[in-house]
Amino acid sequence: MSTKSTTVAVLGAGTMGSGIATVMARAGHRTILYDIDEANLERGLATVRGFLDKSVRLGKLDAGAAQTAKDALRGTTELTDLAPCGVVVEAVFEDLALKKDTFGRLDDIVAESTLFHTNTSTLSVTGIAAGSRRPERVVGTHYCNPAPLMKLVEVADGRHTAAWAHRATLDFLASLGKTTVVTKDRPGFIVNRFLIPWENSCIRALEAGWATKEAIDAAVPGALGHPMGPFRLLDIVGMDIHQQVATRLYEQLRDDRFFPPPMVERMVAAGDLGRKTGRGFYTYDDTRLFGS
Repeated sequence: MSTKSTTVAVLGAGTMGSGIATVMARAGHRTILYDIDEANLERGLATVRGFLDKSVRLGKLDAGAAQTAKDALRGTTELTDLAPCGVVVEAVFEDLALKKDTFGRLDDIVAESTLFHTNTSTLSVTGIAAGSRRPERVVGTHYCNPAPLMKLVEVADGRHTAAWAHRATLDFLASLGKTTVVTKDRPGFIVNRFLIPWENSCIRALEAGWATKEAIDAAVPGALGHPMGPFRLLDIVGMDIHQQVATRLYEQLRDDRFFPPPMVERMVAAGDLGRKTGRGFYTYDDTRLFGS
């Protein structure tokens, strides 16, 4: 597979899917964003275009390059439109049956050489790959959030991932300008295995009144060198996503550090999900991610 310019499908137009689609279009790949819901799809496409426009306004992206990326992007609600894709990146809801079914349906649509990438960070790559008649082409590629800004992608092979698929995946990710680390097909991989318990600890500290969210968000970058504090990061990720990831990891590992604190449930119930809803730990006038 040539990595210079290929057609890439991104499945799921939520926060992760739209972020990954931004990465693909900016890298010069023809990009098809897929979602079963037309409204979700339009929101996802608007997110990508808004990110590119904001990048131009901030002086971080040339207007011509932004327009080229927007021209490379289109959306669809029909899986059959993904037939020409050389790479499919699945970023749908963290549900094993859904992911397996999606890859199984794509088997009859795309070429045998098409790479199947799953962005899961909590479910088994091997289990997801079992939905395809060609599990050897399925590779775990976990993009760190927000995907357009974070360089790291975790790569995890399933039990039956072929060497050619692994090599092609690393080459493809290099074409995106990403840094890759190879990890095992284990719950949470590297990043979320460390990140989720830490974020939960920060939330519990806030619940217990140890310090304000502003103080914690200032202390972490100031003393630990992180690019942002935990609550700013959680507002970008989304509290619903944090809840899903934390719960899935707790179910598999049965380690109390992964169980989401009560504040998470209250915020999700209230719709205070973070930047995408305009309110989380902080409030936002602009729900779009900052540009880069």
